[in-house]
Amino acid sequence: MNYQQTIDYIYAQLPIFTRVGASAYKADLGNTIELCNRLDNPQNKFKTIHIGGTNGKGSTSHMLAAILQVAGYKTGLYTSPHLKDFRERIRINGEMISEQLVIDFVARHKPDFEDIQPSFFEMTVALAFDIFAKEKVDIAVIEVGLGGRLDSTNIITPLLSVITNIGWDHMNILGDTLQLIAAEKAGIIKPNIPVIIGEKQDEVADIFIRKAKQQDAPISFASELFEVKGDFEVKGKRLKVKGYDELLEAEIIPLTTHHSPLTIQLDLTGSYQLKNVKTVLSAVNELRAQDFVITDEHIKTALRQVKTLTGLHGRWEVLNNLPLTICDTGHNPEGIQEVLKNIANVKFEQLHFVIGVVSDKDSTKVLSMLPKDAIYYFCKPDIPRGLEAESLKEKAAGFNLHGEAYPSVISALAAAQQTAEDNDLVFVGGSTFVVAEVV
Repeated sequence: MNYQQTIDYIYAQLPIFTRVGASAYKADLGNTIELCNRLDNPQNKFKTIHIGGTNGKGSTSHMLAAILQVAGYKTGLYTSPHLKDFRERIRINGEMISEQLVIDFVARHKPDFEDIQPSFFEMTVALAFDIFAKEKVDIAVIEVGLGGRLDSTNIITPLLSVITNIGWDHMNILGDTLQLIAAEKAGIIKPNIPVIIGEKQDEVADIFIRKAKQQDAPISFASELFEVKGDFEVKGKRLKVKGYDELLEAEIIPLTTHHSPLTIQLDLTGSYQLKNVKTVLSAVNELRAQDFVITDEHIKTALRQVKTLTGLHGRWEVLNNLPLTICDTGHNPEGIQEVLKNIANVKFEQLHFVIGVVSDKDSTKVLSMLPKDAIYYFCKPDIPRGLEAESLKEKAAGFNLHGEAYPSVISALAAAQQTAEDNDLVFVGGSTFVVAEVV
């Protein structure tokens, strides 16, 4: 099979969560363990950092990988989902793996797939681990796919576990309270392995503290280790906003050490990234304690060019300047709240909101948060799980959100940009899969 045939095979033969939802989620690690056994357990042949949480785990993973890369370590990076190309999920030193590696892996292990019947995600995790081992990476940053305790990535024994935060997402799988969701995320905490929690949230902090105590795992909260001061004010001329047309500048102040403050410039410009930076720097401190050589200069150099070094897209990303058009992958209530904070920092006359969602998530909380004075352009992301644009339009009307339905994301964006005046803001979001079609 050539590359396209191989990818078609992967999508056709094995269920993929992003396309079909909960039915593709395997609530045990048996398939992953069996598959990796047949690969001679590649996950045990390189060092790892495990990163979970509800929001920010992708950005945190990319920032940390960029820093390790700049510090001279051969760095693997496994993340999900991809936006454009399947190979975005598996990178080494920021470069996507080759098409040939994917072809060879599938051809070699097709009998194993047909015997074990792994899910798309289980197979992809095994592919990543196999390649990282064969390529002899020094360290790999591994992002949890969904949850933690039963996620396929949870067969690793990392140097460090990171959980960014807890929010409302995937409740149909992880549970309908923050405490139940936190308990699933806490499943990546391993015996004697340090764990960093990004945000200390009163509702769930005790769950992590108890789990860490049971596992004799040293625990710290990044939000108690660093204070971050940044500037998001609208600057100078019309449409010039600190943060999207120049690097975001912030001062990082350690709260528990005598280390001097660190001034960074960040090319990931959503204000929410400053929460993630605290988590990243807490992880760097732990890695330094484990004898990794990472200087402040490495940190500064990497954070200035995370997108270039790692290929990260879709985080408060400017698509166009006239009219100003920005997209963001934030899609659950906490993610949308951060998006709305960023929108509030932009100077504009009228907001045009291109929105699409998936059908198997409760979008009522998100819709209830959205501004009623925006003009909406409803669309369906091009996946089976996408909610029909007319259905979304009807649902949104119940929250006094009004606009028209469009047959595709691209046509909705074209209509928004055509309607918008030069002083207006066009925002594209609601789902990662909407953003994937515009970046």
